[in-house]
Parts: sequence; structure tokens; C-alpha cells
Amino acid sequence: MIIFSPLSISNHTSIGGISIRCPRCTAPMDCAADTEEIFTCSGCRFPLIRREGIWRSLPVERAAYYARFIKDYEAIRASEGRGSHKSDYYLGLPYADRSGNNKAQWKIRARTFLFLKERILPSLKAATELPLRVLDIGAGTGWLCYRLAQMDIMPVAVDLLINETDGLGAAVHYDRQLSKPFQRFQAEATRLPFGDDQFDAVVFNASFHYAESYEKLMREALRCLRKGGMAIVADTPWYSRRESGERMLEERRSQFFDRFGTFSNSIRSQEFLTDERLRELELSLGIRWERHLPSYGFRWALRPWVSRLRRKREPATFRIYTATKPS
Repeated sequence: MIIFSPLSISNHTSIGGISIRCPRCTAPMDCAADTEEIFTCSGCRFPLIRREGIWRSLPVERAAYYARFIKDYEAIRASEGRGSHKSDYYLGLPYADRSGNNKAQWKIRARTFLFLKERILPSLKAATELPLRVLDIGAGTGWLCYRLAQMDIMPVAVDLLINETDGLGAAVHYDRQLSKPFQRFQAEATRLPFGDDQFDAVVFNASFHYAESYEKLMREALRCLRKGGMAIVADTPWYSRRESGERMLEERRSQFFDRFGTFSNSIRSQEFLTDERLRELELSLGIRWERHLPSYGFRWALRPWVSRLRRKREPATFRIYTATKPS
């Protein structure tokens, strides 16, 4: 195995060829004279520090803002049996859930990824001779970045969680498998530490619905995309009616209260999509969504019909939506 430094700094404002800026005030970052592990904002002096392979780009005041959300979210994920202490669990994702705790969900993730791999990413790769730069927002353990890196794509992982079982810390299981480990940033999705117009794609894989504001999230994603670059929203619940999504939220909050004695509403996430919400984004951002419908199997397709027969709430549907940044 070839061993080399995961850092490749070409100037004082880039990490691994990715230009950076201050996530607090957007000013340029300066590299510390005696280390390549610390950058300092030239404006507000915010320190961007790399610890345990993760760039900590969440200002202290924003960390405090998200503290309750992170605590609740980690509790939910732990109760669902997420993560493992074994590398083979992470290396099998998304094709196999070796924990056996969430097999149905990983089956969906696998089919979504195969659709991205076979139907969407090839057209992006064909448009450039350089390796694609893909920003994975809400990367979790980094499994998608790992699969992208195997395709000679240059991924960058972003998430709020940094724990070693279900957050960015778990990406260490991929480091030994890759000749060049991908960069990882703990960052807020609407205050990214990256310069403008540099990524070929921004992917929200089962993460778009955690946004407090879809418009703010998309504006930040579009800022980081090059002209002609693509925003990809995958595995976010879609409902034909807003009322169905609202009922789903009430059910989830009630279940969380029953299990943990509190409501998981410290951050008011959007949680789901509707055609109305997608049209609002088109009008406000000047984009046009393209809808893709991966096949998740016959039983999955029957779910809406079964729910109607049983007079239950409309179940969520998963689609992939893509939008190109205007030239």
C-alpha cells in the first residue's frame, strides 16, 4: 500500500486542492507557520483545526446551538442499532448491513446508490477530464464518500456528527482501504468552509430533510457548485400532500417522547418534500428539478395501495431530484 499524507496544500487557502474560507465571517484563511493542521481566519481569527482526521469548522456558538439536536439525534441512532466496532460493517455499506439492525433501509440506500453510480454520475464524469469533485453533505460515516473514491472521484465529507460509530469518526475504517483518504469536515450545511464555484456535484444523501430552511441550504450548495454543476437530493421522504408529512412528524415525535421522555424538536427540520416545496425552490433559486425514480422493488411500489386499503396514512416515497446550477 502506498502511504502518503492526506493533506495537499497548494497555497494558504486550500486543503487537498479544495479552497476554503472562514465559516463564521467568510474571510480568507491563513495556514499557521509551523503546522498544516491549523488555519486561522484573517478576519475574525476563527481557528480551523484538524483533529483525529476531521477539520473542526463549527464555531463554538454554532456548536452550542446544535448541541441538543446532536444529543437527541445520537440517542435516536443508537437506539436504532446504528454503527459497529468492526470494520467489515462499514466496508459492506450500502450493499450489506452486517449488524442486521436496519437491513430494509440499507436495501433502499443500495438501490439509490446504484442508480447514482450507473445513471447520474457517468454524465458528470463525461463532461470533464479531471476527477469529479463531489461534496457529500450529511455524510454520516462517510460510506458514500468511500464508494465515490473507489470510482476515482474526489469526495469531501461534511457532517455535524463526529462520533466513531455513526459520525465522521467512523471514516477511519475506510482510510486503510484508500490510497488517498477523503477530507472530512465537521460543519454547518448552511455555513460551509469552502470557496465558491468549485464542486462538480453536491449530494444530499438521506440528509436534505434535516434542513431548517430548504432555500438557505440550497443557496449554500449552489454557491459551492461550479456553473453547470449538479445538486443531487436522494432518499428524502416525499409525500403527495403536506398533511401526510405533518402526520408522519406527529407520529415520530410521539414515539420519541414515549421512548426518551422528551420531544426531539430542538431544531425544526423540514423533514419531508412535496411538489409544492420543490416548486417554491425552483421559483426562488432559478433552478429546475429533474425527477428520477429508482426501482425499490414490487413490494415497495405496493405500499401506497396497501395503506389506502387499510385506511392508514400515506407512506413516504423516495425519489432522486437533480438540479443544475445555471450558467
